[in-house]
Amino acid sequence: MKESPLPSAPLRLFNSLTRTLEEFHPVHPGEARLYTCGPTVYNYPHIGNMRAYVFADTLGRVLSFKGYRLTHVINITDVGHLTDDADAGEDKMEKMARQQAQSIWDIAKHYTEAYWADISSLNIRQPAHWSIATDYVPQMIDFAKSIADEHCYELPSGLYFDTSTVADYGRLARAATEEGEGRIEAVEGKRHAADFAIWRKTPPGEKRQMEWDSPWGKGAPGWHLECSVMSRELLGLPFDIHTGGIDHREIHHPNEIAQNQAITGCGSLDCADHSGARMWMHNNFLIDRSGKMSKSSGEFLRLQLLIDKGFHPLAYRMLCLQAHYRSELEFSWDNLAAALTRLKRMVMAVAPLKDVMPAPEVNHPKLTPLLEKFDAAVSDDLNTPVALTLFDEAIGMKKVPAEQKRALIEAMDAVLGFGLMTLTREDLRLRPKSAEISEAEIEAALDSRKDARAAKDFATSDAIRDGLAARGVEVMDGDPLRWEWKLDPA
Repeated sequence: MKESPLPSAPLRLFNSLTRTLEEFHPVHPGEARLYTCGPTVYNYPHIGNMRAYVFADTLGRVLSFKGYRLTHVINITDVGHLTDDADAGEDKMEKMARQQAQSIWDIAKHYTEAYWADISSLNIRQPAHWSIATDYVPQMIDFAKSIADEHCYELPSGLYFDTSTVADYGRLARAATEEGEGRIEAVEGKRHAADFAIWRKTPPGEKRQMEWDSPWGKGAPGWHLECSVMSRELLGLPFDIHTGGIDHREIHHPNEIAQNQAITGCGSLDCADHSGARMWMHNNFLIDRSGKMSKSSGEFLRLQLLIDKGFHPLAYRMLCLQAHYRSELEFSWDNLAAALTRLKRMVMAVAPLKDVMPAPEVNHPKLTPLLEKFDAAVSDDLNTPVALTLFDEAIGMKKVPAEQKRALIEAMDAVLGFGLMTLTREDLRLRPKSAEISEAEIEAALDSRKDARAAKDFATSDAIRDGLAARGVEVMDGDPLRWEWKLDPA
């Protein structure tokens, strides 16, 4: 499909640094440079983690929809992140490598590939760069050296950043006092409670699998240092937007900002450019009342568990988009089932358009206003719940040229990211792992039922239908698909 005219509504986004909606003005005209805090690859991501990447992907898609040339960077943290976000505990990667009795490099490779598989399953677009932390350690050391004299001090455990040396420390978190930073590790010799390590020395007598020589001794970079360095290397400072989960707003991102201020001259955060990014955006939490989302609980809620229960990953994408990214989203199996049903209806409704050539642009008098309303919705701080309602309206529109309707749906779907023109109901019909019947058995039973109905043996026909229903299969008479799994939310 050829590009439609550039959408005209001003793009307004919520900046966590100022706590206000602001109109987006790129640092570089016509470009949008976006950095997203990626995973620490010591374990599988849970679905709460993945909400952040659905949000960042939606933001990137909206920027593309608005006509900007997008450069998106997502980092992979394979070193430096400790078991407590507040700069305390053991290195997560080293700990998992010991527990699994594997090389830390093998741990990183396995969980990075698992994360990338989830990214693909959710139809999240590939960023311009996957920045791997261990690929940038020399640059991290150079960065730390350049700010050490003015902003850091050395302790036996490592090199620490003195947060009193930059203006407005903690403004992002609204934590202006040391009491507001109570989660930071208490380390003997630290000047201030909020000070944090940017280089951690390997303790005497120990040897880590990941460690490097530095002016402060053999060791590894701090977690906060990584993102400052990689965003600067790949996007330049300042860049446009930095995203992450709302949990990063309290400690990790304020520490990134402090480092960015140090490298660029310590300016006040009254000028957002001094923070490293003009806008800081955060998605809210996914709430799981069952308590299974935590990785410490054993079988936590990861995307594969949803698949094992028969839910297509795009049902989870739908669930995320049905809520505003800044709102808490409660996960339940019933909500997920409803999202899957909505997605199925969309797929069924657009199926007749799959063989239609789309118009070069949307210009029909009944459809252009819909596209304008859709543009206004996504331009209003990514209001995807409203955008989805307009998408439903577009899909259900009657008595309009098919080629115009397809062009409109493609334009909207490019933002929402379902891939409806290639997605089929068969794709959405996933066999639950617990199912005790194979698809071949289902097809054979349906063939027998067809024969029974032809012979007017309705008792046998009903018995076959009821038997399939008891095993989780919903029979759909008159539907070419014939059957679907009758999902029973957990």
